[in-house]
Amino acid sequence: MSMRPSLFTRGLSGLSQSSDPNSPMSGVSSPAEQRNDAKHNFLKAMRPLPTQHYWNVWFDRQQSKDQQQQQQSGDGNNGEYHAELEQLGAPIESVQDFWRYNNNTPVDQIKMRESIYLFKAGFKPIWEDRRNVLGGSWTFRVPKSNGPDVWNRVQLLAIGEKLQSVLEDGDQICGVGLSVRFNSHLISIWHRDASRKASIDAIVQCVLEELPAELRPKPDNYFYKKHSDHAGFKVPPELQVVIDSQRAWEAAAAKTAEESTTDSKQGQAPEIVEVPPAEDQ
Repeated sequence: MSMRPSLFTRGLSGLSQSSDPNSPMSGVSSPAEQRNDAKHNFLKAMRPLPTQHYWNVWFDRQQSKDQQQQQQSGDGNNGEYHAELEQLGAPIESVQDFWRYNNNTPVDQIKMRESIYLFKAGFKPIWEDRRNVLGGSWTFRVPKSNGPDVWNRVQLLAIGEKLQSVLEDGDQICGVGLSVRFNSHLISIWHRDASRKASIDAIVQCVLEELPAELRPKPDNYFYKKHSDHAGFKVPPELQVVIDSQRAWEAAAAKTAEESTTDSKQGQAPEIVEVPPAEDQ
């Protein structure tokens, strides 16, 4: 089985150094260690700045060849996708928690076809999750050289509630994710209600406005898709009625809009065409 990167470990060793001047090790501390000690004590003294929501970090591991072969042959699942999700660390409840996670998560060590997600508590990064099943996501394909920077900015837009602020009433941001591909990072933004056209437009506009020009993806490198439109989507039987109801509502709304457009055209005054007078014979 592929091993996940050693997340939440980088840079933590310096935090265990003592800043006590009476400590036997205080005389051998380097200036860098002393700066780390001072920074650590300062952060400890700061009052935590709570985030509006609690957030969880999820890691989706790459499946081993044995697992993939088992899915394709012997388990009757026809090779469909199975999430190998693992929740990492404690919930993020403050700005300090976020930076502690973010600064110690080496995105460049995430392997091909593995993913990391920052999702609100109560949501899982699975299309068929009860809270996601009617939703969709924007996906931005960015070069690996830009991926970590874009990822940081998108995460901040999420936990800072900037993305939530642009949605229609009744819609909700679920979370954001980063997936590794051969020469790019796929950065996704999930929301709960894919029937909200204004939300869909506002999300992409917000991201493009907030990213600096050198990080902004080209128009052909981002797209929107409903979760239910993915080839691997398989709604749980107990949620099929929810999907059917949503599709019926969307069909009725589309029909109403079409009829309204037709009635509007029919109600227009007929165009008057002026006919020139006949010439005298």
